[in-house]
Amino acid sequence: MVQPEGPEAASSLDERLLRTDITDAREGVPMRLRLQVVTADCRPVPEARVDIWHCDARGSYSGEPEQGSDGAGNTAEETFLRGSQISGKDGQVNFDTIYPGWHRGRTTHINYKVHLDEETVLTSQIFFPDALSQYLYLAVPPYNDRDDERDTTNGNDSVAQQAGEGAFAAIREQKDRYDAALVVGIDPQGGAGQAPQPSAAVSAGGVFIPGRTG
Repeated sequence: MVQPEGPEAASSLDERLLRTDITDAREGVPMRLRLQVVTADCRPVPEARVDIWHCDARGSYSGEPEQGSDGAGNTAEETFLRGSQISGKDGQVNFDTIYPGWHRGRTTHINYKVHLDEETVLTSQIFFPDALSQYLYLAVPPYNDRDDERDTTNGNDSVAQQAGEGAFAAIREQKDRYDAALVVGIDPQGGAGQAPQPSAAVSAGGVFIPGRTG
């Protein structure tokens, strides 16, 4: 478990990103992602802001220059596959997106932040089964349109290894999409001057990964 160095300053909410469907017409296999934020004793955490972002089927992030395998793409003005929601009474948020692609040096993942208040932010990542990723990347367009081959899997990604099994989404195949879910367990009593501690008893999915957002 990675220990936080302290609370992270919360970023302001971009109203454009307060949405359920984050695809922005990006091609890929449809996926619905459900996150539930709970305390160590499994009580839902309402009114937490949850941000997610991930790369597209070809490995590009929105909002960044020099994207894609050749670094030639500029997506600085785009918002695809980025979104924010406020958790309901049940602590849940739901996003309609696509199965994430990969970029060099990292295994398949989705980044997320949970803003508990103006100063307390949890940053972590969600991981997916290698077998499913490999099938999609080899057999399904546009994932299989890429000339390069991914160089990192769950087994040799240090962040995934550090996060542990609790950071892997439970995923089911539906008729028209994949459904992925993760419970994010937190301990709001993380101590003075520290961000909340993730609760391993609930889920290691809330493990902190300071500085890792890509």
